[in-house]
Amino acid sequence: MMYEKMSKEFLINRIKDLEEQVEHLRISRRVLMNLIEKIEKEKRFYLAKLENENKRLQKNNSKYAQWLWQKNRKLIELETKVEQKS
Repeated sequence: MMYEKMSKEFLINRIKDLEEQVEHLRISRRVLMNLIEKIEKEKRFYLAKLENENKRLQKNNSKYAQWLWQKNRKLIELETKVEQKS
């Protein structure tokens, strides 16, 4: 085995180094998970905001389309009356 020739002190230090690396990785993972959670929360917030804006715009668009339809119908009625009088 390759570790047979290495000193006990070296191996202990190597184990400590590896344990520190594992701890740093755990901390890094927690930081990344917190960032992901924050980003997901912001994404949900903006998505809800965009959905509300979309609903508002659709409602306004529907009202405007109805208004245009009524004005067009009134215009056609007036044109018909003018043609009938001529």
